[in-house]
Amino acid sequence: MTYTGDVRVGGPADVRELPGLTIAKLAVGPFDNNAYLLRCTATGQGLLIDAANEADRLLALVGDQPLAAIVTTHQHGDHWQALEQVAKVTGAPTIAHPLDAPALPVAADRLVEHGDEITFGEVTLEVIHLRGHTPGSIALSYPGHLFTGDSLFPGGVGNTWNDPERFTQLYTDVVERIFNRFPDDTWFYPGHGKDSTLGAERPHLEEWRARGW
Repeated sequence: MTYTGDVRVGGPADVRELPGLTIAKLAVGPFDNNAYLLRCTATGQGLLIDAANEADRLLALVGDQPLAAIVTTHQHGDHWQALEQVAKVTGAPTIAHPLDAPALPVAADRLVEHGDEITFGEVTLEVIHLRGHTPGSIALSYPGHLFTGDSLFPGGVGNTWNDPERFTQLYTDVVERIFNRFPDDTWFYPGHGKDSTLGAERPHLEEWRARGW
């Protein structure tokens, strides 16, 4: 496998080819956000996760192939700066969780809850609601792969701003809804920075809980 997940703003996308699915990871904007273009290899249908910034680069990544939807993982502004323009140019419907959707610059065409499915082409993703970083943060699951937004990173869960209640909620959701469900070889793709696997992070869960962030 030549995919590493190490990308930088201004640099090329890193592309991972799986059976039936390609994943292109692109770093955009002043906060080094990750945007992910998933493409069903059987049909050419695509799905964009977080139109974070630099609409021109995201549109170039999409190219002239169909874009079935744009999913926004959560309401923070660094994850949707390009959403309005990319949606307008591509005509793709937008998807978000109802608790975070009102903060987005365009009305969501579809609202999704925990356990819902998003299908494009022959690919199906499961929605995982992870509460704490924001009320309506979501992750997306594909067999062996997770797109975690800002709720899970290498080294810990997402920022909960020193709020013990929010940290406990996010930590609990991440443990129960991700680590307790998926095997160690599951690769996860966060909203910023490098990827990791659940197996690499699992030994540190108690450390995260003890430190409270």
